[in-house]
Amino acid sequence: MAHFFRQPDRRQRFLLPVDMMDWLPEGDIVHVVVDAVGLMDLSDFEATCKVGRAGQPPFAPSMLLALLIYAYSHGVRSSRAIERLCRRDAGYRFIVGDAGYRFIVGDDVPDHSVIVRFRQRHAERMKGVFLHVLELCREAGLIRLWLGALDGTKVKANASLDANHTASTIEEQINRVLAEVEATDAREDRQFGPEASDPTLPGDLKRRGDRLARLKASQEKLQAQAAAAATRQEKKIAQREAEEKATGRRKRERKPKEPDPSVDPDTEANTTDPQSGILKTRRGWVQGYNAQAVVTTGQIILAADVTTEANDVRQLTGMID
Repeated sequence: MAHFFRQPDRRQRFLLPVDMMDWLPEGDIVHVVVDAVGLMDLSDFEATCKVGRAGQPPFAPSMLLALLIYAYSHGVRSSRAIERLCRRDAGYRFIVGDAGYRFIVGDDVPDHSVIVRFRQRHAERMKGVFLHVLELCREAGLIRLWLGALDGTKVKANASLDANHTASTIEEQINRVLAEVEATDAREDRQFGPEASDPTLPGDLKRRGDRLARLKASQEKLQAQAAAAATRQEKKIAQREAEEKATGRRKRERKPKEPDPSVDPDTEANTTDPQSGILKTRRGWVQGYNAQAVVTTGQIILAADVTTEANDVRQLTGMID
Protein backbone atom coordinates (compact mmCIF):
# COMPACT_ATOMS: atom_id res chain seq x y z
CA MET A 1 0.00 0.00 0.00
CA ALA A 2 1.30 3.45 -0.94
CA HIS A 3 2.10 5.79 1.95
CA PHE A 4 1.87 9.11 0.05
CA PHE A 5 0.10 10.79 -2.86
CA ARG A 6 1.70 11.57 -6.20
CA GLN A 7 1.33 15.35 -6.42
CA PRO A 8 1.49 17.30 -9.75
CA ASP A 9 4.33 19.79 -10.23
CA ARG A 10 2.63 22.70 -11.97
CA ARG A 11 5.77 24.86 -11.97
CA GLN A 12 7.97 22.50 -13.99
CA ARG A 13 9.28 24.14 -17.14
CA PHE A 14 8.28 21.51 -19.71
CA LEU A 15 4.98 19.64 -19.51
CA LEU A 16 5.35 18.29 -23.06
CA PRO A 17 8.38 17.04 -25.02
CA VAL A 18 10.30 19.71 -26.92
CA ASP A 19 9.77 17.87 -30.22
CA MET A 20 6.05 18.05 -31.12
CA MET A 21 6.30 14.68 -32.92
CA ASP A 22 6.69 13.10 -29.49
CA TRP A 23 3.57 14.68 -28.08
CA LEU A 24 1.21 11.96 -29.27
CA PRO A 25 1.56 8.21 -29.90
CA GLU A 26 2.76 7.22 -33.36
CA GLY A 27 -0.56 5.57 -34.16
CA ASP A 28 -2.70 8.59 -33.22
CA ILE A 29 -5.19 9.63 -35.92
CA VAL A 30 -3.79 13.16 -35.98
CA HIS A 31 -0.67 11.83 -37.75
CA VAL A 32 -2.88 10.06 -40.31
CA VAL A 33 -4.83 13.25 -41.02
CA VAL A 34 -1.72 15.43 -41.36
CA ASP A 35 0.04 12.90 -43.60
CA ALA A 36 -3.06 12.40 -45.78
CA VAL A 37 -3.54 16.14 -46.31
CA GLY A 38 0.17 16.43 -47.10
CA LEU A 39 -0.32 14.07 -50.05
CA MET A 40 -3.21 16.03 -51.55
CA ASP A 41 -3.02 18.54 -54.40
CA LEU A 42 -4.14 21.77 -52.72
CA SER A 43 -3.19 24.14 -55.55
CA ASP A 44 -6.84 25.27 -55.88
CA PHE A 45 -6.92 26.13 -52.18
CA GLU A 46 -3.60 27.98 -52.34
CA ALA A 47 -4.60 29.96 -55.45
CA THR A 48 -7.14 31.94 -53.39
CA CYS A 49 -4.53 33.09 -50.85
CA LYS A 50 -2.89 36.50 -51.09
CA VAL A 51 0.83 35.87 -50.52
CA GLY A 52 3.60 38.45 -50.70
CA ARG A 53 1.55 41.44 -49.66
CA ALA A 54 1.65 43.70 -46.62
CA GLY A 55 0.54 42.31 -43.30
CA GLN A 56 0.87 38.91 -41.71
CA PRO A 57 1.16 35.92 -44.06
CA PRO A 58 -1.99 33.78 -44.28
CA PHE A 59 -2.28 30.41 -42.61
CA ALA A 60 -1.31 27.48 -44.83
CA PRO A 61 -4.41 25.87 -46.41
CA SER A 62 -2.97 22.43 -45.61
CA MET A 63 -2.98 23.28 -41.90
CA LEU A 64 -6.52 24.68 -41.88
CA LEU A 65 -7.83 21.77 -43.93
CA ALA A 66 -6.19 19.20 -41.62
CA LEU A 67 -7.62 21.11 -38.65
CA LEU A 68 -11.19 20.94 -40.00
CA ILE A 69 -10.94 17.27 -40.96
CA TYR A 70 -9.56 16.39 -37.52
CA ALA A 71 -12.22 18.45 -35.73
CA TYR A 72 -15.14 17.16 -37.79
CA SER A 73 -13.99 13.56 -37.38
CA HIS A 74 -14.27 14.12 -33.60
CA GLY A 75 -17.75 15.63 -33.88
CA VAL A 76 -16.59 19.23 -33.21
CA ARG A 77 -18.62 21.56 -35.44
CA SER A 78 -18.25 24.93 -33.68
CA SER A 79 -15.48 27.16 -35.05
CA ARG A 80 -15.13 28.81 -31.64
CA ALA A 81 -14.75 25.40 -30.02
CA ILE A 82 -12.04 24.53 -32.58
CA GLU A 83 -10.17 27.75 -31.75
CA ARG A 84 -10.42 26.99 -28.04
CA LEU A 85 -9.14 23.44 -28.53
CA CYS A 86 -6.18 24.76 -30.53
CA ARG A 87 -5.02 26.35 -27.28
CA ARG A 88 -5.79 23.42 -24.96
CA ASP A 89 -5.79 20.06 -26.78
CA ALA A 90 -2.51 18.38 -27.77
CA GLY A 91 -3.89 17.02 -31.06
CA TYR A 92 -5.15 20.41 -32.23
CA ARG A 93 -1.98 22.17 -31.05
CA PHE A 94 0.09 19.64 -32.99
CA ILE A 95 -1.80 20.47 -36.21
CA VAL A 96 -1.45 24.24 -35.85
CA GLY A 97 2.17 23.91 -34.70
CA ASP A 98 1.66 25.66 -31.36
CA ALA A 99 4.58 24.27 -29.33
CA GLY A 100 3.70 26.13 -26.17
CA TYR A 101 6.70 28.43 -25.83
CA ARG A 102 5.11 30.63 -28.53
CA PHE A 103 1.74 30.38 -26.85
CA ILE A 104 2.03 33.83 -25.29
CA VAL A 105 2.11 35.47 -28.71
CA GLY A 106 -0.78 33.37 -29.98
CA ASP A 107 0.03 33.95 -33.67
CA ASP A 108 0.04 30.24 -34.41
CA VAL A 109 -3.60 29.71 -33.42
CA PRO A 110 -6.18 30.65 -36.10
CA ASP A 111 -9.07 32.79 -34.94
CA HIS A 112 -12.57 31.30 -35.27
CA SER A 113 -13.38 33.90 -37.96
CA VAL A 114 -10.40 32.65 -40.00
CA ILE A 115 -11.72 29.10 -39.71
CA VAL A 116 -15.23 30.19 -40.77
CA ARG A 117 -14.00 32.14 -43.80
CA PHE A 118 -11.81 29.23 -44.91
CA ARG A 119 -14.72 26.79 -44.68
CA GLN A 120 -17.11 29.11 -46.52
CA ARG A 121 -14.58 29.92 -49.25
CA HIS A 122 -13.72 26.28 -49.92
CA ALA A 123 -17.04 24.52 -49.19
CA GLU A 124 -17.27 22.94 -52.66
CA ARG A 125 -13.58 22.04 -52.77
CA MET A 126 -13.84 20.32 -49.39
CA LYS A 127 -16.44 17.92 -50.78
CA GLY A 128 -13.84 16.76 -53.31
CA VAL A 129 -11.29 16.43 -50.50
CA PHE A 130 -13.48 13.99 -48.60
CA LEU A 131 -13.79 11.90 -51.76
CA HIS A 132 -10.01 12.02 -52.15
CA VAL A 133 -9.64 10.81 -48.55
CA LEU A 134 -11.68 7.73 -49.50
CA GLU A 135 -9.43 7.13 -52.48
CA LEU A 136 -6.34 7.35 -50.26
CA CYS A 137 -7.92 4.92 -47.80
CA ARG A 138 -8.63 2.51 -50.64
CA GLU A 139 -5.06 2.71 -51.96
CA ALA A 140 -3.74 2.17 -48.45
CA GLY A 141 -5.78 -1.03 -48.17
CA LEU A 142 -8.12 0.33 -45.50
CA ILE A 143 -11.24 -0.24 -47.62
CA ARG A 144 -12.18 -3.84 -48.33
CA LEU A 145 -15.44 -4.17 -50.20
CA TRP A 146 -16.00 -7.82 -49.32
CA LEU A 147 -18.05 -6.75 -46.32
CA GLY A 148 -20.00 -3.59 -45.63
CA ALA A 149 -22.88 -2.53 -43.43
CA LEU A 150 -25.89 -0.40 -44.35
CA ASP A 151 -28.25 1.14 -41.83
CA GLY A 152 -30.56 4.09 -41.47
CA THR A 153 -31.61 6.31 -38.59
CA LYS A 154 -34.54 8.68 -38.28
CA VAL A 155 -33.54 12.34 -37.94
CA LYS A 156 -36.12 14.87 -36.77
CA ALA A 157 -36.69 17.82 -39.08
CA ASN A 158 -37.10 21.41 -37.93
CA ALA A 159 -40.84 21.06 -38.46
CA SER A 160 -43.88 19.97 -36.50
CA LEU A 161 -46.22 17.08 -37.25
CA ASP A 162 -49.07 19.58 -36.86
CA ALA A 163 -47.78 21.46 -39.93
CA ASN A 164 -48.95 18.64 -42.22
CA HIS A 165 -51.98 19.63 -44.29
CA THR A 166 -54.02 17.92 -46.98
CA ALA A 167 -53.80 18.94 -50.63
CA SER A 168 -57.25 20.53 -50.51
CA THR A 169 -56.34 22.56 -47.40
CA ILE A 170 -53.08 23.74 -49.02
CA GLU A 171 -55.01 24.89 -52.09
CA GLU A 172 -57.41 26.89 -49.89
CA GLN A 173 -54.49 28.49 -48.03
CA ILE A 174 -52.76 29.45 -51.29
CA ASN A 175 -55.94 31.10 -52.60
CA ARG A 176 -56.41 32.93 -49.29
CA VAL A 177 -52.80 34.21 -49.28
CA LEU A 178 -53.06 35.35 -52.90
CA ALA A 179 -56.28 37.20 -52.05
CA GLU A 180 -54.53 38.85 -49.08
CA VAL A 181 -51.64 39.93 -51.32
CA GLU A 182 -54.07 41.37 -53.90
CA ALA A 183 -55.93 43.27 -51.20
CA THR A 184 -52.68 44.59 -49.69
CA ASP A 185 -51.46 45.85 -53.07
CA ALA A 186 -54.77 47.57 -53.75
CA ARG A 187 -54.76 49.22 -50.31
CA GLU A 188 -51.18 50.48 -50.72
CA ASP A 189 -51.98 51.78 -54.22
CA ARG A 190 -54.70 53.90 -52.65
CA GLN A 191 -52.42 55.00 -49.79
CA PHE A 192 -49.18 55.77 -51.66
CA GLY A 193 -50.37 56.05 -55.26
CA PRO A 194 -49.99 53.52 -58.10
CA GLU A 195 -46.51 54.74 -59.12
CA ALA A 196 -44.98 55.22 -55.64
CA SER A 197 -42.79 52.54 -54.12
CA ASP A 198 -42.28 52.02 -50.41
CA PRO A 199 -38.74 50.76 -49.68
CA THR A 200 -39.75 49.26 -46.35
CA LEU A 201 -41.91 46.18 -46.86
CA PRO A 202 -44.25 45.48 -43.92
CA GLY A 203 -43.19 42.55 -41.79
CA ASP A 204 -46.50 40.74 -42.13
CA LEU A 205 -46.20 40.92 -45.92
CA LYS A 206 -42.71 39.40 -45.76
CA ARG A 207 -43.98 36.53 -43.64
CA ARG A 208 -46.94 36.07 -45.96
CA GLY A 209 -44.60 35.76 -48.94
CA ASP A 210 -42.52 33.15 -47.12
CA ARG A 211 -45.65 31.22 -46.23
CA LEU A 212 -46.87 31.34 -49.82
CA ALA A 213 -43.54 29.97 -51.09
CA ARG A 214 -43.70 27.05 -48.65
CA LEU A 215 -47.33 26.34 -49.55
CA LYS A 216 -46.48 26.27 -53.25
CA ALA A 217 -43.49 23.99 -52.56
CA SER A 218 -45.80 21.61 -50.67
CA GLN A 219 -48.28 21.69 -53.53
CA GLU A 220 -45.53 20.97 -56.08
CA LYS A 221 -44.33 18.02 -53.99
CA LEU A 222 -47.81 16.46 -53.97
CA GLN A 223 -48.17 17.04 -57.71
CA ALA A 224 -44.79 15.40 -58.36
CA GLN A 225 -45.75 12.40 -56.23
CA ALA A 226 -49.05 12.02 -58.11
CA ALA A 227 -47.28 12.27 -61.49
CA ALA A 228 -44.69 9.66 -60.42
CA ALA A 229 -47.45 7.31 -59.27
CA ALA A 230 -49.25 7.74 -62.61
CA THR A 231 -46.02 6.97 -64.49
CA ARG A 232 -45.50 3.80 -62.48
CA GLN A 233 -49.09 2.75 -63.21
CA GLU A 234 -48.56 3.33 -66.92
CA LYS A 235 -45.48 1.11 -66.88
CA LYS A 236 -47.42 -1.57 -65.01
CA ILE A 237 -50.21 -1.54 -67.62
CA ALA A 238 -47.73 -1.56 -70.51
CA GLN A 239 -45.86 -4.52 -68.98
CA ARG A 240 -49.12 -6.44 -68.56
CA GLU A 241 -50.14 -5.77 -72.17
CA ALA A 242 -46.72 -6.86 -73.43
CA GLU A 243 -46.93 -10.13 -71.48
CA GLU A 244 -50.44 -10.83 -72.79
CA LYS A 245 -49.32 -10.12 -76.34
CA ALA A 246 -46.30 -12.40 -75.99
CA THR A 247 -48.30 -15.32 -74.55
CA GLY A 248 -51.47 -14.72 -76.56
CA ARG A 249 -53.57 -15.16 -73.41
CA ARG A 250 -55.27 -12.65 -71.14
CA LYS A 251 -54.26 -12.59 -67.50
CA ARG A 252 -56.88 -13.64 -65.00
CA GLU A 253 -56.15 -11.12 -62.22
CA ARG A 254 -57.92 -7.78 -62.15
CA LYS A 255 -56.75 -5.28 -64.75
CA PRO A 256 -54.82 -2.33 -63.22
CA LYS A 257 -56.65 0.98 -62.93
CA GLU A 258 -55.97 3.65 -65.51
CA PRO A 259 -53.26 6.13 -64.36
CA ASP A 260 -54.58 9.30 -62.78
CA PRO A 261 -52.06 12.19 -62.51
CA SER A 262 -54.40 14.34 -60.39
CA VAL A 263 -53.57 14.89 -56.72
CA ASP A 264 -55.65 13.09 -54.13
CA PRO A 265 -57.16 15.88 -52.00
CA ASP A 266 -56.57 13.83 -48.84
CA THR A 267 -52.79 13.41 -49.33
CA GLU A 268 -50.64 15.47 -46.95
CA ALA A 269 -47.48 17.59 -47.09
CA ASN A 270 -45.68 19.62 -44.45
CA THR A 271 -45.95 23.37 -45.01
CA THR A 272 -42.96 24.18 -42.75
CA ASP A 273 -40.50 21.76 -44.38
CA PRO A 274 -42.12 20.40 -47.57
CA GLN A 275 -39.24 17.99 -48.26
CA SER A 276 -39.58 16.17 -44.92
CA GLY A 277 -41.91 13.26 -44.28
CA ILE A 278 -43.83 11.53 -41.47
CA LEU A 279 -41.74 8.64 -40.15
CA LYS A 280 -42.38 6.07 -37.44
CA THR A 281 -39.67 5.48 -34.85
CA ARG A 282 -39.39 3.39 -31.72
CA ARG A 283 -40.48 6.45 -29.75
CA GLY A 284 -43.44 7.35 -31.93
CA TRP A 285 -44.00 9.42 -35.03
CA VAL A 286 -41.65 12.23 -36.08
CA GLN A 287 -41.53 14.76 -38.89
CA GLY A 288 -38.12 14.23 -40.42
CA TYR A 289 -35.80 12.20 -42.62
CA ASN A 290 -34.26 8.73 -42.80
CA ALA A 291 -30.46 9.17 -42.95
CA GLN A 292 -28.55 6.31 -44.60
CA ALA A 293 -24.87 5.34 -44.29
CA VAL A 294 -22.70 2.53 -45.69
CA VAL A 295 -19.54 1.67 -43.74
CA THR A 296 -16.79 -0.92 -43.93
CA THR A 297 -15.52 -3.10 -41.11
CA GLY A 298 -12.79 -0.50 -40.65
CA GLN A 299 -15.47 2.14 -39.86
CA ILE A 300 -14.83 4.08 -43.07
CA ILE A 301 -17.97 5.73 -44.46
CA LEU A 302 -18.36 4.87 -48.14
CA ALA A 303 -21.70 6.51 -48.88
CA ALA A 304 -24.34 8.66 -47.19
CA ASP A 305 -27.77 9.82 -48.26
CA VAL A 306 -31.06 11.11 -46.90
CA THR A 307 -34.56 9.91 -47.81
CA THR A 308 -38.09 10.28 -46.52
CA GLU A 309 -38.94 6.60 -46.96
CA ALA A 310 -39.48 5.03 -43.54
CA ASN A 311 -38.31 1.55 -44.55
CA ASP A 312 -34.64 0.82 -45.26
CA VAL A 313 -35.35 -2.14 -47.56
CA ARG A 314 -35.58 -0.15 -50.81
CA GLN A 315 -32.40 1.80 -49.99
CA LEU A 316 -30.05 -1.17 -50.52
CA THR A 317 -29.66 -0.95 -54.31
CA GLY A 318 -29.24 2.81 -54.41
CA MET A 319 -26.71 2.88 -51.59
CA ILE A 320 -24.70 0.05 -53.14
CA ASP A 321 -24.58 1.99 -56.42
